[in-house]
Amino acid sequence: MTNPNGGDRVRLGLVSPRPLPGAYLRHAHSYLDSRVRDLTATEVPVDGFAATTFTGTATGDFAGWNEELVSPATALGIDAALTWGDLAEHGPALIVTDVDSTFIQDEAIELLARRANKEDEVKAVTDRAMRGELSFEESLTLRVAVLEGLPSTIIDHVAREIRPTPGAERLVELAHDRGARFGLVSGGFTKILDPLAERLSIDQWIANELEINDGVLTGRTIGPVIGRETKAEKVTSWADKYRVPLDRTVCVGDGANDLDMLGISGLGIAFQAKPIVREQADANISFNRLDAVGALFGWA
Repeated sequence: MTNPNGGDRVRLGLVSPRPLPGAYLRHAHSYLDSRVRDLTATEVPVDGFAATTFTGTATGDFAGWNEELVSPATALGIDAALTWGDLAEHGPALIVTDVDSTFIQDEAIELLARRANKEDEVKAVTDRAMRGELSFEESLTLRVAVLEGLPSTIIDHVAREIRPTPGAERLVELAHDRGARFGLVSGGFTKILDPLAERLSIDQWIANELEINDGVLTGRTIGPVIGRETKAEKVTSWADKYRVPLDRTVCVGDGANDLDMLGISGLGIAFQAKPIVREQADANISFNRLDAVGALFGWA
């Protein structure tokens, strides 16, 4: 990310599962007050966590803002995001999130594997992929193969077990209330994702297709795998469709296969993510509330 220019609107969003320490808020105010005019601090009215935003118009040098604002916040258990320009002033016009362990609390492939008594085997492969040790395509092939021979009816059972992450449904509502679009990109499976996406009026979504033959899973998928590159391509495609500039998109994910889409967005957020993702994302949310994404922009 570059730094704000003079005249840019600037927003510092702060969220935490605990009350925000007064000492840090005073520090942030002091840092920003020397670099923006018309500085305003607003406590965001949210339930179950704490959130505050600082807004103003840039006038000074923001070099070193990450070390001055984000690093001390992280040390205090605060998740911080600095945005500027249209994204800071108007908020995101398109939010796209990963699904497994981000928009939902589960890994769908692990729920399916549990029915085959191979959950531990699949989870080990998932962990390697999320750490970047395997490509997503390689890991998906290995994990789906263990499902061979399971009846396809198992998909409907697993779809009913899916648990949205706390705040996920609220984040969709907040986005739609503000005229923003919401998309889901999943390395999981369409027949599991479709009912959830339809129920929540998600604008766009994509996932992998499991191959079924005579009512039985073959252990293979159909068509191109929805992996790292495809996720970023879909974000770009949806942004074009809705005429949203990429600098007003926000992408959220937890694994290495989300890094490309986080990298092209106006703000890429690592959500309870693996270390490789936390290190490369623009911002982190370290606790289990997805509506904290909206709170970073003052949405309540």
